[in-house]
Amino acid sequence: MTLIQLLAGTALVLTTYSGSAAAQDFAADVPQNVITPDVVETKTLGTLDFFDGMPSPDTVDKVFDNLDLIRATTAFLDGMKIASLRGMFQGYEDIGAMPNDIVITENLMDARSIWLTPNTTTIYIGANVDISQGPIVIDVPPGLLGLIDDAAFDYVADIGALGADKGKGGKYLLMHNDDDTPVPDGFFVLRTKTYEHWLLLRRSPGPEGETTGPVAEIKAGLNVYPLSQAHNPPAETFVHVSGKTYNTVHANNEDFFEEIHVALDNNPKGAFAPEILGTFASIGLKKGAPFEPDARMQGIMVEAAAIANATARAITYASRDKGVYFYEDRQWNSPFQRQSYQFLEDGARILDDRTYFFYMATGITPAMTSPPVGSGSVYAMTARDKNGVYLDGSKTYKVTLPAPVPAKNFWSFMLYSGQTRSILETDQKSGGIDSNREGIKPNEDGSYTVYVGPKAPEGWENNWAQTMPGKSFNVMMRLYGPLEPWFDKTWRPGDFELVE
Repeated sequence: MTLIQLLAGTALVLTTYSGSAAAQDFAADVPQNVITPDVVETKTLGTLDFFDGMPSPDTVDKVFDNLDLIRATTAFLDGMKIASLRGMFQGYEDIGAMPNDIVITENLMDARSIWLTPNTTTIYIGANVDISQGPIVIDVPPGLLGLIDDAAFDYVADIGALGADKGKGGKYLLMHNDDDTPVPDGFFVLRTKTYEHWLLLRRSPGPEGETTGPVAEIKAGLNVYPLSQAHNPPAETFVHVSGKTYNTVHANNEDFFEEIHVALDNNPKGAFAPEILGTFASIGLKKGAPFEPDARMQGIMVEAAAIANATARAITYASRDKGVYFYEDRQWNSPFQRQSYQFLEDGARILDDRTYFFYMATGITPAMTSPPVGSGSVYAMTARDKNGVYLDGSKTYKVTLPAPVPAKNFWSFMLYSGQTRSILETDQKSGGIDSNREGIKPNEDGSYTVYVGPKAPEGWENNWAQTMPGKSFNVMMRLYGPLEPWFDKTWRPGDFELVE
């Protein structure tokens, strides 16, 4: 046998027998499920070639491109909450509110400002509380309800009615876990792992819906300043944002990754979990390092953002998980159905619930999952009518709330854009309807029927919220001061039914 014949025979054996070219004195009985064939066909990457388990250069390129795509897609889905809060802070900065300044909707909210699922019935107060230069005092007046979340969008504390001050007001001191500054008496101390934090507070208008008095009280008592200036606190800077056109929602394209890079640079090394930092680092996102993806990586990030955005929208508007629905025969749903603000069930993180919440909404607190009966608020969302069809702004729908509605204070429907998840842009400032609207009328049995559509049905003008032809929308129902029939599900709201 010639050498060429011998080599040809050996190559044939390697291709077909893969790793057992000849008998060895110390031969293992290798299971077939351990062996990588020389040619592997995949649906995603096509043909993958190997020499006795060693990937070919073409295969290496394919799998690394795919790995980078997986990592970038994961960075979007798992890092969304970080980018979401960075988007909020960037929005504040765009309208001139610097860290520790306070933004306030003195005349309530409307659709000109892009926020995730706000309402138009309460006064919003917010700030990026930055402790990078040392502890910060948050002097809170009575009568507020709110929270503090850190830059990872993890819960830090409730403020106001559900917080340590019990709604009576008080001084909170926010400081980093590693800060050894002596703490004076008289503070509710909050220690955190990040530098940037979202302070979100709310207050209801006066009995007649007026905001002047409540705003004056807020401005007289609310102050955010360094502990080092506690002996002589500076005057607070308030930025009035009602009616302003600005955006607080994270990007849904490759700009998303730039937002993550800013968040990494603005916070200490221990601000975010090692696992997500590893995902970021694998695609070139590292604190203190320039973010300069090459042309190949830029293309992958464009693709990843598109895939991840579509995935988040499918999870939010077309969930395959029956566990997010309140009732087996209704369309109302929520990412908090498992009653965990950490999105845990039996010790497992329910990733789709987390994606749903942070794609759709903002502000995380245990009080959002199951507030005490008669206090706080509960939320239910739908993007579909009774038959499971997406809500269409060119059509008219009705929905009925049976009597009595289990809300101690009031109930509301807010309409949100399917694109921005912010208030639906219409000719109505309210962007929805609530039980406090002047002239709203109940049915004879005490139930309420609400209409949504491009035009008000005759005779139901005060029970109507406007939609826009050619625009999708979703609806969030809120019950303020929810009562026991909501929690035990003996009360069930109707679905949206097509009228025309």
